Amino acid sequence: MHAGKKLKGMQDNMDRFLIVTNDGKDVDHIITRKVKGLLETEGKKCVLCQKDEKKNIIKESIPEDIECAIVIGGDGSLIEVARLLWERDVPILGINMGTLGYLTEVEVGNIEEAIGQIVSNDYTFEDRMMLEGIFEDGSKDVSLNDIVISRKGELRVIHFQLYVNGELLNSYEADGIIISTPTGSTAYNLSAGGPIVEPTASLIVITPICSHALNTSSIVLSSDDEIGIEIGMGRHESKEEVFTTFDGADTVVLTTGDKVTVRRSEASTKIMKLSKVSFLETLRRKMKGN
Repeated sequence: MHAGKKLKGMQDNMDRFLIVTNDGKDVDHIITRKVKGLLETEGKKCVLCQKDEKKNIIKESIPEDIECAIVIGGDGSLIEVARLLWERDVPILGINMGTLGYLTEVEVGNIEEAIGQIVSNDYTFEDRMMLEGIFEDGSKDVSLNDIVISRKGELRVIHFQLYVNGELLNSYEADGIIISTPTGSTAYNLSAGGPIVEPTASLIVITPICSHALNTSSIVLSSDDEIGIEIGMGRHESKEEVFTTFDGADTVVLTTGDKVTVRRSEASTKIMKLSKVSFLETLRRKMKGN
């Protein structure tokens, strides 16, 4: 399936739902119980996501036969679930209990209507491209929003080389660099001065963080491009250490001479859409702060 393609009722008559709750948002699980009750009244099977003592989702507890994940929380909660389910091709619906979200579109006051649409198969899907970062030892991780390379420890710039399809594009001295999907363009990338991109587009945005150079512009690449980042030497030829972070969650430490390759993942995140509100309208409301 290609990014940006919308399909109506692609998975008709979904019967098995995973409900994932941000316990800090729905503290008493009032909304969780409401969603579960509405679905079960319609004959659907619901499984509440299990978490460990640190409130981390226990991935192994997620049933293999779920057909849809409903996330009660904010955009961050939805991204966490997307990263856990990226190999399963399961659609995700977000119920917003945070601020105005770009991904969690259902408001608490519209839950009954939303469940009614699901039961009636009145929805579409948006495919959102993901990135994967591959390390020299063969390990890899994925992100829906971004992969960020940033300094580790004391306040200082880091030195790194940026390659595109094996060719050196630029050398940077900066606080770090953000490699973003279109979905992630409204997150850290936007805060760092990067462009806003329509979320179903197929491209990669590279934005330096506080670059110590006159040219600090973002670079927009094709989603087919392969990006390589090599960590350079620190001040006075010292060994540098940096963080490579996936969606603000998983972190890998790299040192001088290490490389990470970033490219489009074969997997994607399937967002269930119920609302007819466009991305541009959501963006307008977000930028106005209401």
